[in-house]
Amino acid sequence: MAIADMAGTNSVPTPVISKNTDANEEQPRALHRIRAVRLQQGVSLRSAARQMGSDIRSLRLQEQESTDLRLSDLHKWQKALDVPLTDLVEETDEPLSRPVMERARLIRLMKTAKAIEERSPTASVSRMAETLVSQLVEIMPELKEVSPWHQFGQRRSLDEFGRVVERRMSDDLIPDSLDYD
Repeated sequence: MAIADMAGTNSVPTPVISKNTDANEEQPRALHRIRAVRLQQGVSLRSAARQMGSDIRSLRLQEQESTDLRLSDLHKWQKALDVPLTDLVEETDEPLSRPVMERARLIRLMKTAKAIEERSPTASVSRMAETLVSQLVEIMPELKEVSPWHQFGQRRSLDEFGRVVERRMSDDLIPDSLDYD
């Protein structure tokens, strides 16, 4: 087996745990800000997965702040979110850099404008939203690809289950004997 095969391109990221000397408890150490940046940029996990050629479950693992990511994974996130790499790895309480914050605001504004345009009850409101969308695209051409806000929560792919699957059902709700007659 070659060394490259041993490293594995699909290795599972692992959380890094640091010892807390005060309470002798293990606490996860934050290594990156991927989830915060993704949310501020208005990028869904589904969209990021599509851009990165990955599945949503593995991206959820990568988004955990304590997950130790390879540099190649950070680079994929950087391209998908279109932000400087330093904004993903800095561990500060400061907000994102000014250009990234402005881009995130423009994306949210475009999502709102497209949602108004899509759901507008009158032609005049629709035209106004259309004008706003075209003006935003003039400012930042990549906004043309932004989709409107979802109307009913976050959409899932066909192979994903909803949160209800993760909830545990009480044994009291299941009858002791089931009569199928």
